[in-house]
Amino acid sequence: APPECPFCGEAAGRELEEHVRARHGHLLGAPGTGNTEQLYECPMCSLTCTNIQILEEHVNLHLEEHNFSEGIDLELARQLQTEEDERQRSEEEKREREEFEKLQRQYGLDNSGGFKQQYLKNMEREVDRGRMPPFEYHKRKADMMESLASGIDDGRTKTSGVIEALCKYYQSENKDVRRVWLSAGVDHFHSSLGDRGWGCGYRNFQMLLSSLLQNSFYNDCLRDTTLIPSIPKIQSMIEDAWREGFDPHGASHFNNRLHGSKAWIGACEIYSLLTSLRIKCQIIDFHKPTGPMGTHPRLFEWILHYYSADNEGGAKVVCTSKPPIYLQHQGHSRTVVGIEEKKNKSLCLLLFDPGCSSQQMQKLLKQNSDGTGLRLLQKFVGSLKEKQYQIVAVDGVLSLEEKAARCRASQVLTSEKIP
Repeated sequence: APPECPFCGEAAGRELEEHVRARHGHLLGAPGTGNTEQLYECPMCSLTCTNIQILEEHVNLHLEEHNFSEGIDLELARQLQTEEDERQRSEEEKREREEFEKLQRQYGLDNSGGFKQQYLKNMEREVDRGRMPPFEYHKRKADMMESLASGIDDGRTKTSGVIEALCKYYQSENKDVRRVWLSAGVDHFHSSLGDRGWGCGYRNFQMLLSSLLQNSFYNDCLRDTTLIPSIPKIQSMIEDAWREGFDPHGASHFNNRLHGSKAWIGACEIYSLLTSLRIKCQIIDFHKPTGPMGTHPRLFEWILHYYSADNEGGAKVVCTSKPPIYLQHQGHSRTVVGIEEKKNKSLCLLLFDPGCSSQQMQKLLKQNSDGTGLRLLQKFVGSLKEKQYQIVAVDGVLSLEEKAARCRASQVLTSEKIP
């Protein structure tokens, strides 16, 4: 604030001296007045001065000090703001880093080891808890090392004969099923101690491959793959497909490496692997619901057409030569092994889920006449309500030229979308 007149309190600013002389000159001790000891009090600190010039200089010192203090406060405020901005930026970077690391762990990209490390760790935990005797641990470890060395799945999680049991059951069941179509023989594979929580894509590929290996039409494509490969071997096979040039964008997502990791795979990786083996397939993207309450009736209609297109005979139970279908949605995948058409025209998919244990699947081999065990496989339209689904469907064999063309096309790979 501008300095005030010590006599009247009026703000005078830089003209303080002129103001005092003009308005209060009679108080300045003019010659002949006898008032030679006039005193002036500083309006800011009450210091008494005997001369107006001294008072003005003194007041100016106060003003300079005030301006200096204001400068210090402003600089301090800027510094504090800068420190606060840095703190918030650091917290945001930490939050983003933790979220990224969480996603890496969730999708198996955190370099924490792969199938072998998880298998051994989980077996050690079972031994510590008294659920597995030490001799069983050492036997399983030896079997696992042999499986990894050979690249062949150990078959511990496999259940065979379910399709045949279903065919027999539907032959005698006549309550509400009008017709049913089944894939050619498919073995069920479930997750093990080594891939629990992340291996569903690999297990579904094993299911699909188990059917293809029983179909002589695919013998030439699979002459180098006569037995079901282990999960680490499947990872290496996908890496081989990437090295051939398939799906470079998808490969970069995994840093071109799957082996030794717990990385999740999806429809694109299954497509690349099958195509690299010269197996003709397509990805169909059901990218939004096509029915009420978030349902996907178009998905069911497409699968019905897939099974029934070449199998229009009048038989109630149609055991087709069609391979199963790989079905993917966010966070999980399953294998479609058939479809029911009810007498009321509603449709019901039959799914093999890698999350079902061998004990659950074994029950289907002894199917009761009431079909209660079948509920494990059945999924009606109202049961599949994820936002988006993708399927990989096999439909033939590729020539070497067609394989090369698909490899080039996969560099801008897009799935066919059902409107």
